[in-house]
Amino acid sequence: MPLFGHRDFDAHEQVVFCHDATSGLKAIIAIHDTTRGPSLGGCRMWPYASEDEALTDALRLARGMTYKSALADLPYGGGKSVIIGDSHTMKSEALFLAMGRFVDSLSGRYVIAEDVGISVDDVEVMARATRHVAGTRAAGGGDPSPATAYGVFMGIRAALAHAANSDSLKGVHVAVQGLGHVGYHLCRYLAEAGAQLTVSDIDADAVARASREFSAQTVAPEAIYDVAADVFAPCALGAVINDQTIGRLKARVIAGSANNQLAEPRHGVELARRKILYAPDYVINAGGVVYISHEGPSFDETQALAHVARIHDTLGEIFTRAEQQGIPTSEAADRLAQDRLRGHTTTAKSPAAA
Repeated sequence: MPLFGHRDFDAHEQVVFCHDATSGLKAIIAIHDTTRGPSLGGCRMWPYASEDEALTDALRLARGMTYKSALADLPYGGGKSVIIGDSHTMKSEALFLAMGRFVDSLSGRYVIAEDVGISVDDVEVMARATRHVAGTRAAGGGDPSPATAYGVFMGIRAALAHAANSDSLKGVHVAVQGLGHVGYHLCRYLAEAGAQLTVSDIDADAVARASREFSAQTVAPEAIYDVAADVFAPCALGAVINDQTIGRLKARVIAGSANNQLAEPRHGVELARRKILYAPDYVINAGGVVYISHEGPSFDETQALAHVARIHDTLGEIFTRAEQQGIPTSEAADRLAQDRLRGHTTTAKSPAAA
C-alpha cells in the first residue's frame, strides 16, 4: 500500500496510521495542508473493503477539507480521519478513547469532529482524551448536520439562480440520494420551500419517514439516477458520478452534501460537456465546518448560520468564473481555493478547540 506514490497523495503533510490492540482500533489520520491553521475534519467510521480503500478515502477527504476551509474563509487547514469498522457493531468507549489519544498525540495539528458513522456522543468520548475536538455540546454547536443541510439548501438555490434564472424551490423536483442526518434535514428545508421530492436510501425506515413527513415519492437506491428531476442531490457516499451513472442522469443541476462525488476529475469535465451544472461538493457541503468554527463561549447560532448562507454567493462566483473561462465548475472551484491558499487571508476567528 504505497503512500507517496498513491494516486490520491497530493503533497499531504502527514499521514498517521493508528492501531490500538486492546480496543481493536484501526484508523488513519490524514493532514493535507496547515497553511491557514490547524487541520480540521470529521472522523468517518466505515467497513472499508481494504486498507487501500480507507487510505484513498482519508487522502481525498483531507484535501477536500483544505479547499473547503479556504473557500469558506476559515482559519483551518485540511484534515480527515477514518476508522475501519462497522459503526453499527464495533463502537466502544475504549475505541473512541484510543482514537482521542492518537488525535492528542498530534498536539493540535488535527481537530476531530463528526462524520459518517460518528455521532456527537462518540466525539464527546474522544474529548475525554483530547481537547482537540469540535462539534460537541459543551462547545455550543453540537451536531453540525442541520447546518450542513442548510448550506446545501442555499447552494441549490444558487445553482437554480444560475441555471434557471430563479432561486425559487416552489414546484422544483429534487431527487435526494441518502437520508442520513444531512439528507433528512435537507429534505425538510426543500419541502418547506415547496419542492417536490423523490428520495432513496438503503434504510427502508428512513425512506418511509421521508415519504410520510415530506410527501416524498420513493424509488429503489439504484433507480435514483434515472429520476427525471430538476436537481440531483447526492447525500450519501462519494464517487456516485462515474462512468456507469453519468449517462443516466437527467437533472440539469447536481448539488448535494456527499463528499468526493466525482469518481475522477474527468467526470467534472463530462458534466460540463453535457451542460449539467455541478455544485462542487467541498463548497456546497461546507456548512457543518463553518458552523462549528463559531463554537466557543460566545457562540451565536444566528451569526453561524449567516456565515453558512454565504455558500450561496461563493457558488455564484464559481459558476460565473467557470462560464467566463470555459472550464468545468470543479476546476473553477479548485482554482479559486488555490488562489485563496496562496493569498492566505482570512477574517474568521481561530477555532476554540484548537
